[in-house]
Amino acid sequence: MNIFDTIKNAIPQSAMDVFVRTTDIASYMPGRVRLYSKQLVNNADLERQVQAHLGTLSEIERVETNIATGSILITYDPERLRANSELRRVEEYMRSHARRKAS
Repeated sequence: MNIFDTIKNAIPQSAMDVFVRTTDIASYMPGRVRLYSKQLVNNADLERQVQAHLGTLSEIERVETNIATGSILITYDPERLRANSELRRVEEYMRSHARRKAS
């Protein structure tokens, strides 16, 4: 990988990249990821935005949020999600940055 590829990968490519990079990726396994966002704690408006945005993605099966803890649990079919190149890139980022991983 050359320096230009490194820089390109470091810069968020979409609003989804920005969102993912501002959360703590607590755990990842194919089909299930748990995120934590300090911004989500006691923030019902942000919870609605997260639910609305992620709810528009047909590749995602379910999104559970908890504003008391700032938790976001996302479940999805890995094969279906990976057919979307942007979401495949997001999944790869989450896999490589998760505190706990299961293959």
